Amino acid sequence: MNGKHILNEMAPYKQGKQMEEVKAEFGLTKIVKLASNENPFGFSDKLNKELPHMLGQLELYPDGHATELRKKLAATLAVYEDQLVFGSGSDELIQIICRTFLYPGVNTVMATPTFPQYKHHSLVEGADVKEVPTVNGYHDLAKMLEAINEQTRIVWLCSPNNPTGSLIPKNDFYMFMDRCPRDVLVILDEAYYEYVDPELKYNAIDGINEYPNLFVLRTFSKAYGLAGLRVGYGIGNESLTAKLNIVRGPFNTSSLAQKAATLAVRDQEFIRETAEKNRIIKKEFQQFLDEQDLSYDDSQTNFLLVKLPVSGNELFDYLLTRGFIVRPGEAIGCPNAARITIGNQQDMKELQAILKEFLH
Repeated sequence: MNGKHILNEMAPYKQGKQMEEVKAEFGLTKIVKLASNENPFGFSDKLNKELPHMLGQLELYPDGHATELRKKLAATLAVYEDQLVFGSGSDELIQIICRTFLYPGVNTVMATPTFPQYKHHSLVEGADVKEVPTVNGYHDLAKMLEAINEQTRIVWLCSPNNPTGSLIPKNDFYMFMDRCPRDVLVILDEAYYEYVDPELKYNAIDGINEYPNLFVLRTFSKAYGLAGLRVGYGIGNESLTAKLNIVRGPFNTSSLAQKAATLAVRDQEFIRETAEKNRIIKKEFQQFLDEQDLSYDDSQTNFLLVKLPVSGNELFDYLLTRGFIVRPGEAIGCPNAARITIGNQQDMKELQAILKEFLH
């Protein structure tokens, strides 16, 4: 069967090693997964207590409008309900955005390295992709503006950026929005927003009324600890969300996922505790890396992109046999590096001991 020609030049997403797979392969009893930036502290206890009561009516289709979640999130974010779009993770929203606005003959601008699904779905839709290299892990916003032309439909900003972790500073972001043509859609992907240090955090959602071409992506997969349920959301002006909802499938988030996300929003104390624990443990890990003369990009996330004197694959293989899974840089466009999720305190201490053995 013949598909789109571009598919012959692409490959399916290759996920990292799974825990049970590694246990079986190396005869291990404990695996510490530090490859996918999941929350090592799980999810809200309030949700845990309610789970047994959330399993009814699974024979019925979910609420395609996600009414309860929509109302709670709109009130929390101080936006109108029609400004929200929900997806099966923000990944699906990226696919919906590309399907809505991209087609052969137009182009899209993004950083490199950045979240690979921007490029993946852009290519599937037949658009040309313009990639602008990051500088020390940061978006080169000036060069990205230069890359925009009359055929540009979308610019992707990932802040904090995955895989480098770097945050676009507030003044730089608003300068970019002021200079970006208003007919170019700017996607600001804030998957790691909850981890940003309070003194550096700014609420870009407040700019949606001023910038009708701004669309903000967030997710329940990271700090909220609901990666297994797949719930993401986007915020933009109503005319934009209306177009996306035409393309969105009618029942794309499950009943269980909607209920869980609604409960999770109510427990902001869990989010504050998660961010604080991450900050403390990340700082300890950074101090260790400094002692080992290993550099890393600035990170406002729950991971660090660590530069290595060897291939990231070499470190990956070494750690794998000892029960730790990280993401080798070669898999994400960052050779001689590894992206390491910040785990709990005990796991990170064990990792430090193993890294010390590897380096010496």
